Amino acid sequence: MKSEELKTAVRERYGRAARDASGCGCGSGCGCGPTATNPISSDLYESSETSGVPTTAVQASLGCGNPTALADLRAGEVVLDLGSGGGLDVLLSARRVGPTGKVYGLDMTEEMLELARRNQKEAGVTNVEFLRGDIESIPLPNESVDVIVSNCVINLAADKGQVLREAFRVLKPGGRFAVSDIMLLGEVPDRIRQSVELWMGCIAGALPVGEFQELLLEAGFIDASVEPTRVYGASDAEGFLESFGEDRASVVAAADGKFASAFVRAVKPA
Repeated sequence: MKSEELKTAVRERYGRAARDASGCGCGSGCGCGPTATNPISSDLYESSETSGVPTTAVQASLGCGNPTALADLRAGEVVLDLGSGGGLDVLLSARRVGPTGKVYGLDMTEEMLELARRNQKEAGVTNVEFLRGDIESIPLPNESVDVIVSNCVINLAADKGQVLREAFRVLKPGGRFAVSDIMLLGEVPDRIRQSVELWMGCIAGALPVGEFQELLLEAGFIDASVEPTRVYGASDAEGFLESFGEDRASVVAAADGKFASAFVRAVKPA
């Protein structure tokens, strides 16, 4: 799929998810927040973490992990969330870095940015700034952030290598890359990888673990690691594969155990 075509599809899908969350409905991306039964997006955050966070930020969370809990954020750090959506991970990161730190949220969907800014205002958080832009062309200066987080977004990019090169560029020397994303653990039918709907569902755009690590190294990162946090079985895949009709059973079986949520770590050399 062409890059602009894919970006348009992502904007439409996540714009709809933002509107759904604003209306207290169910989002349309990888799920509709931690309260959903979706195997990718459910049960990612402890209630103690989301306490005090606007409900709409939680409802608009379409991630596949909890990068803010795993990134070891420290007081005073500058953090960038790639594909920040309704702002949940940004607001949680802002708590961790404290008033001396700062968190940027980058998103290309206007409806998500509007929702995120409303959530920021409701939460009374001041050390946060939401930016409109593309994760393949980050609107920040070189070596300006300490940590990059992201939650099930990089798999949606057409040029993942460019995303990682941009991440490397804006990180300070010694800066950390700590993201949750969907990874491919084995071969799957081409029809899955070619489906736009599945791409929006955070499956078809997934890369094999080794390929993702190679792209990190090519971008200049060191100490790259990928830790699967949740492997999806056949029953998890069924909901994403309804469009295959009579072939559904065989496609579901082929996808069994082939996808996983994973936490990816890497470091920019000091």
